[in-house]
Amino acid sequence: MSRYQFHPAVSAWFERHFGQPTEVQAEAWPAIQAARNTLISAPTGSGKTLAAFLAAIDRLVREGLASPLADETQVLYVSPLKALSNDIHKNLELPLNGIRDALLENGFPDVAIRALVRSGDTSSAERAMMKRTPPHILVTTPESLYILLTSDSGREMLRGVRSVIVDEIHALAGNKRGAHLTLSLERLNQLCRRPPLRIGISATQKPIEEMARYLTGQHDDPRQQACTIVDTGHIRQRDLAIELTGSPLQAVMANEAWDEIYRRLEQLILGHRTTLIFVNTRRLAERAAAALARSLGEEAVTSHHGSLAKEHRLDAERRLKSGSLRALVATASLELGIDIGDVDLVCQMGSPRSIATLLQRAGRSGHQLSGTPKARLFPLSRDDLVESVAMLDAIRRGELDRIPIPEHPLDVLSQQIIAEVSAREWDEQALFRAFSSARPYNNLAEKDFIELVKILSEGFHTRRGRRGDYLHRDAVNGVLRPRRSARLTALTNGGAIPDQFDYDVILQPEGLFVGSLNEDFAFESMPGDIFQLGNFSYRMLKIEQGRVFVEDARGLPPTIPFWFGEAPGRTDELSLAVSRLREILDGLLDDGQQAALDYLEREQQLDPVAASQLVEYLAATKALFGVIPTQKQIVFERFFDETGDMHFVIHAPFGSRINKAWGLALRKRFCRRFNFELQAAANEDNLILSLGPTHSFPLEEPAGYLKAKSVEGILIQALLAAPWR
Repeated sequence: MSRYQFHPAVSAWFERHFGQPTEVQAEAWPAIQAARNTLISAPTGSGKTLAAFLAAIDRLVREGLASPLADETQVLYVSPLKALSNDIHKNLELPLNGIRDALLENGFPDVAIRALVRSGDTSSAERAMMKRTPPHILVTTPESLYILLTSDSGREMLRGVRSVIVDEIHALAGNKRGAHLTLSLERLNQLCRRPPLRIGISATQKPIEEMARYLTGQHDDPRQQACTIVDTGHIRQRDLAIELTGSPLQAVMANEAWDEIYRRLEQLILGHRTTLIFVNTRRLAERAAAALARSLGEEAVTSHHGSLAKEHRLDAERRLKSGSLRALVATASLELGIDIGDVDLVCQMGSPRSIATLLQRAGRSGHQLSGTPKARLFPLSRDDLVESVAMLDAIRRGELDRIPIPEHPLDVLSQQIIAEVSAREWDEQALFRAFSSARPYNNLAEKDFIELVKILSEGFHTRRGRRGDYLHRDAVNGVLRPRRSARLTALTNGGAIPDQFDYDVILQPEGLFVGSLNEDFAFESMPGDIFQLGNFSYRMLKIEQGRVFVEDARGLPPTIPFWFGEAPGRTDELSLAVSRLREILDGLLDDGQQAALDYLEREQQLDPVAASQLVEYLAATKALFGVIPTQKQIVFERFFDETGDMHFVIHAPFGSRINKAWGLALRKRFCRRFNFELQAAANEDNLILSLGPTHSFPLEEPAGYLKAKSVEGILIQALLAAPWR
């Protein structure tokens, strides 16, 4: 250990358990010990988390030997998932207890370093204990950090933080949760005695320089803004393949095809020690877990998703790690960085719509230095097969999704302004400088900030009087003070995770919370209905506002609940890979199907059955349209259904994010053109508008409906008029 120096007890523990440091650890530790902001990028299983933590633990050990450690939090770890927070806390026990033993073995005094978790699952008793005796290492989520920064006791706890570790930074940077977190980190800067050191971790980051700017923000002090990037790449040896059953794929999966998939999953599960099965929706998690449990036994399989009670999720994680669970069916609740034991196979049902997501999920298997991630991808439709082949091709090329950082979302900024001003009085220009240091707000104009502050201080008028006035603004002196309701509003309405208005499920007569149901599912149900949640069947006893009271249905056949608004959209990079694959096959099909088959089997390493299905599907498309739709060749189609209504389809593989916006704007133009309300829908590869039987137009005409200069305004008008939940 030449470039860095740990305390002898810390070195002894590390060498006993791991021998030599990994490349990422050897590069990260000197930077962290030199108090330089550090961004760590390395493949899963390379020791990134210990690279971030061990230097901070070493500092605590040295300080604890010099004098008793103060009862204050010095290390703050932030993760996007509660499951990841729980996992990190458990894994910290190994080095903390091991180093204490090494201290005693080498004749040093004991140093007791406390590490605790603070999340939405933390009980009130545990929170009260933290107030009395703060942990030296606090493991938390972005939402819980926001609450701590807004409460008096939380601010007192965090005042001594010296380093912040942001794990799985890629999962936060591209959304409003990440923008919310950056403002919390700037609030933490203002609270602490000195700005804390920032350490970011992820296996999948692009562009990494932009992720470094996201981590550190933009500050006048060059030391705060500087960031050491430790990048050992995201590419490693992987065993990735596509699985197809006997039945040919269709536009929609048939019941017999589902049965074949479950039988193949059973074979794979029985052929491995532990299998982790990822799905894209909670409904499919429950459905797959129920089907597999019928054949493998309820003790061998269960589900894991955000609508299950904390106790069920923790029990599932524990059983998976102990090896008593043969398979776990999970949503994104388990994909990020969690050490989930000796998982030797990952199965993904349906495309995860993202290159990085598949890499993260595959990395849950073989999660050790010498391990090889092994994953099998099950396409659920013909378009899913195209997307799956394109995704594996992109991975072989070393491609990765670019993470777009949102530009100054004002709803998130409003929350944080109210929260920070509720905790202390602020000069509005000083608050602007603090918040505009956060990367998503670097380009925020001061006049826009002041305009937002005015709105928060003046509110808006309704029939019941003025509302939304949370601040007092002294315009003469530029000082912001809170109104009486500000802190309560900030604490009860914080975060950027949308409220799904779920109903709590309460098991009677015990009165235990076992999970949640979508409000629409609860509203459409009746007392006596039986449904499944977490491998258990429940009979509804009573349904009231916000709660469903249930009893054990004792194994009676259930229905599967549904939840809305959870399926992911395809990333831009994966959409480009899909278009590229279509373009290549379009050219090869000019020479016949055999040329396309040879390419898929030789270059894409696809088995003959999958290659044949893919070629037959795209060859039929080419025969119908003359070309295969790509991002360079968009196809307009018009057809009439059996009732005589006309439907206009645009075949464009740009992904649902672009296609939905395109469809909304185009729908607005069609409504104005024909003075008629019509239906529009979009998916990853198409958008469709349904018109009545009396409408007619030249097929090429809609190409001129939208112009680059005016489309933004039309889309805004369409969004304002569109129904949303």
